Amino acid sequence: MTCSLAFRAAATAVAAALVLAACGGSPTAGTGPVVAEKTAATETYQRMNAMSGGQRTDALVKCAEEEGKVSVYTSNTDIDPLIKGFSDLYDIEVSVYRGNSESVLQRVLQEQSAGYYGNDVIETNALELNVMHREALLSPYEGELREAVREEGKAEGWTATRFNAFVIGWNTDLVKPGEEPKSFEELADPKWKGRVSMEIGDVDWFTALFRHLIEQGRSEQEALDLFKAVAANAQITKGHTVQGELLSAGQFAVAVSVYSHTVDNAAAKGAHVAWKPAQGEAAQPVVVRPNGIGLMKNAVNPCAAMLFVDYELSAGQEAVAEANRIGATAEAAKALDGLDVVAVPEQELLDNPKKWDDLYAEVTRSGSA
Repeated sequence: MTCSLAFRAAATAVAAALVLAACGGSPTAGTGPVVAEKTAATETYQRMNAMSGGQRTDALVKCAEEEGKVSVYTSNTDIDPLIKGFSDLYDIEVSVYRGNSESVLQRVLQEQSAGYYGNDVIETNALELNVMHREALLSPYEGELREAVREEGKAEGWTATRFNAFVIGWNTDLVKPGEEPKSFEELADPKWKGRVSMEIGDVDWFTALFRHLIEQGRSEQEALDLFKAVAANAQITKGHTVQGELLSAGQFAVAVSVYSHTVDNAAAKGAHVAWKPAQGEAAQPVVVRPNGIGLMKNAVNPCAAMLFVDYELSAGQEAVAEANRIGATAEAAKALDGLDVVAVPEQELLDNPKKWDDLYAEVTRSGSA
């Protein structure tokens, strides 16, 4: 599913959740602050959140191994090494439901409205996590490990475990050293006609960069004109995997919003692609979108849930790096050091999905299929 459709799906899920709220299924139907009511799980979280260091780890491991299991719902396609690493460390059975982010969200909302608490942990995209926070389904996670996460990943109700970085990538056979684009604006030059790719569903990247341009002093019309000028030079592709494959194959020279890990994984397999020049810095700004993890307020196994989050933000960051992903902690996200980083405005996209869908559709109509 494209990002554009994902935003509409998430907005639909919010509406569905509010219908459930009217029937007594959610505590957040009103307009007040999002506060999850106390449960046995939230009391456990509060107790563990107050601990640190070895005291916290020892208490969590003892309690979690007494629980003996943990249920994880996730859209993370790289979850298997994390599950294996956790299982190797602890005597805890891990059950996993994996689907796309919209399916995971819908399953959680349906189960919670029915009073069935099927998962202890949710690990998915920022947009869906924000929906669950809005519906007061998550409980705060605190401590030293959260403090080590980059600021862009410290969300209300949940914590980032990794970042998707939208970068300008290029085929090194078609873009010679010294010719690499240093900014998005450069790609509006007619010399790039037909040599650029834009992805049709990248509404989140577009919204972040559009708003950044406004903050830098451009008018909305000037920002829109710039995007249309770049799109006029671009081939429009569908799907980041396809975009990465076509970039590696030399179908076009530059992709304006390819994932950094797509480029890095392809380069590791021998493809002639890069997003950082041999000398100098990557094109900036770099748009980042967090993927993260949340503790369910009605978790059946709260200690195991919190121990799993602790693991993802400590030893688990190594598994994230091995998949060429950018981790969430300052140490694991060194690829972003020194770069101008712009975060996706998730709340804006959640509140106004149609506005940004329509505006980006207007931009991509300027490109060629």
